[in-house]
Amino acid sequence: MAAVPATAHAKGRAPGREDARIDELLAGMSLEQKIGQLFVAVGYGSRADQPHKSNTETTGVDTIAEIISTHHVGGLIYFAWSDNLENPEQVATLCNDAQDAALTSGGIPLVISADEERGVVYRLPAPATPLPGQMALGATGSKAHARKAGRIVGEEMRALGLHQAFSPVADVNVEAQNPVIGVRSFGADPEAVARLAAAQIKGLQGADCSAAAKHFPGHGDTAVDSHIGLPVIEHTREEIDELDLPPFIAAIDEGVDAIMTAHIVVPALDDSGVPATLSHPILTGLLREELGYDGVIVTDSLAMEGVRTLFGDERVPVEAILAGADQMLMPPDLALAIGGVRDAVDAGEITEERLDQSVRRILRQKLRRGLFTDDLHVDPAAAESALSTRKSLRTARKIAEDSVTLLIDEALPLPYGASVLVTGEGSAEKIDVAVEALNDLDFTATGLAEANAKDAAAAAQDVDAVLVFTSSSGFETPAEQVAVVKALAATEATVVHASLRNPYDVVHVGEVGASIAGYGNADATLQAIAGVLAGEVTAGGTLPVAIPEADGTGEAYPLGFGLG
Repeated sequence: MAAVPATAHAKGRAPGREDARIDELLAGMSLEQKIGQLFVAVGYGSRADQPHKSNTETTGVDTIAEIISTHHVGGLIYFAWSDNLENPEQVATLCNDAQDAALTSGGIPLVISADEERGVVYRLPAPATPLPGQMALGATGSKAHARKAGRIVGEEMRALGLHQAFSPVADVNVEAQNPVIGVRSFGADPEAVARLAAAQIKGLQGADCSAAAKHFPGHGDTAVDSHIGLPVIEHTREEIDELDLPPFIAAIDEGVDAIMTAHIVVPALDDSGVPATLSHPILTGLLREELGYDGVIVTDSLAMEGVRTLFGDERVPVEAILAGADQMLMPPDLALAIGGVRDAVDAGEITEERLDQSVRRILRQKLRRGLFTDDLHVDPAAAESALSTRKSLRTARKIAEDSVTLLIDEALPLPYGASVLVTGEGSAEKIDVAVEALNDLDFTATGLAEANAKDAAAAAQDVDAVLVFTSSSGFETPAEQVAVVKALAATEATVVHASLRNPYDVVHVGEVGASIAGYGNADATLQAIAGVLAGEVTAGGTLPVAIPEADGTGEAYPLGFGLG
């Protein structure tokens, strides 16, 4: 790929008034505040003033408010496991109080973020709209669906006081055995991924919620999970240009606020052996200079093993800044990480000019998303009513119906009024959603959650048909799930199989009467699958990835396949 001018993919430079405001803000910031702006922290607790031992252990202070006032962090990221996300009113109150702490201690508002991809990766509490995820959107091929899904996520986040979704996944998932991307990707066609990623960014940022395309320069062709190891991508530069980069170029063209780095080694781009997150040739040489990106570069979590294999936790953020990153996400020891950067500044290794470059980008993002306005605080009492509106639920249902993909059909639709057992992988709650949907369609449905092969087969003796779910996070379907399907297939009942995560399960489960790829277990997806069994829904999706044979070779189902 030939080098392009530094502004070729940049969309909308900051106007003079914005630059003047950034100059004013920078002039009033101390060195500690500038360094703090480069960090996005995890804070534990449901309230900003709630002491939590994990805060003490990971940040040196007790509460979220103290993390903000002591370390001057530029942002927070929320998770259920850090006790941040109990219910909409609590989330909104926490956001308001966190912002008050930021405004009181330095006057710079926070960017509050979450990994809000929807599908299998979501963070907002119920009743946030249970949207199908990115591979489901890939199965629809619809830019309109991707844009609308992004808009719903953005509006719901802003209603609760959050401003950044670390989404969309712009990785092109060409490796069926990828353990970490899978259905989080739009698919295996780089042009389709580019088109849908750009549409989702348009929807998110149209709701004034920052998007972050991830994971640069492309995490789609690896069988190693960067949470626990350091993957190596062996693509040539030509393959990178043709396969990995088009979605990121499309994101840049769309004006994406942030791009997240990958903890992967890419020898064709940097033969030093360091992960992309810490690579100057990749972040500065390729992303900044060649692709012309001038938005925020945010690292993936610095607590992941993929970025901790070569350097200590105090050194990793220094290396990331020197490589070209602006924001350090989730360092495992915040005080240690900030101290490492401060030492590098004191030693002249990181100049204050270099700090200012990153702080400028972060402040520009905050200005463009309206965080320096009176709209910073949200109404906690109104938060829940903004989630799962009738319009957003209709959109989720339409996306689901257009995404579910029929791979085998020797038995559908089932006879009107048939008795149907719903079982297999999935919580009792999800089984119940499918049961209710089937009963609404005039079947006589019952559910059996957490069943082993013997119990499932016994329950199938008394019904006409079985809807059995599997859910794999990689290429191989777990043996116990396969055993349930095969035990059911040995009964007299008609067996309809549905995969509720990766679509590859179909080649592992043996002979079934029908098989449907759902790409996730959102309520709308389960309802759409029920509709397919009744003949009320035409499975509208086509495979956005190819499915290999069970031994991992060849192609059992090609990209674009679908019987709907």
